[in-house]
Amino acid sequence: MTAGARIEHLVTSGQFSLDGGTWDVDNNVWIIGDDTEAIVIDAAHDAEAIAEALGGRTLRAIVCTHAHNDHIDAAPELADRTGAPILLHDDDLQLWKQTHPDRTPDGGLSHGQLLSVAGVELTVLHTPGHAPGAVCMYAPALKALFSGDTLFAGGPGATGRSYSDFPTIVDSIRYRLLPLPDATVVHTGHGETTTIAAEAPHLQEWIDRGF
Repeated sequence: MTAGARIEHLVTSGQFSLDGGTWDVDNNVWIIGDDTEAIVIDAAHDAEAIAEALGGRTLRAIVCTHAHNDHIDAAPELADRTGAPILLHDDDLQLWKQTHPDRTPDGGLSHGQLLSVAGVELTVLHTPGHAPGAVCMYAPALKALFSGDTLFAGGPGATGRSYSDFPTIVDSIRYRLLPLPDATVVHTGHGETTTIAAEAPHLQEWIDRGF
């Protein structure tokens, strides 16, 4: 970890729409970097606010943890403003096309892939369940996990809508997230942060039920 590498947090507001329903939501936008360069995780709702938070820094990538519209709706505009590539796991392209049918992401994300910014490496963890191409980004030097909607304070993300599956999300958390160090801070897609240690007992309850 370099001295200047840090995590910044922005909350943007908009709507989530899927399966014929629409809900008002607040989304967490995470910026990882230093004074010269950054990566944005989940460009939600307000490209102007995100660009303002970036200032004059070079944006290396716009990482989409999954392709529900509330996590990607501002991604094309932010990409146009900054020239940064939009990165998304291929398994979520069908969801992406529901929001942006005339534009495709600029690159894919795959399990184990490394992204670097400001001397910090972020590892892609494919964690399907909330969505087929859902990913989390793990930055060990920052003791941080950016979980999108896979893991929240209190348990797994929602799986009651199209393209989601509850046993799959439990397995993703069990095998990809719980092995991380207990002190890892989980920066979620909505709401408050938590830690791996705090969430382990919640997930163990579901594992014990046979998922």
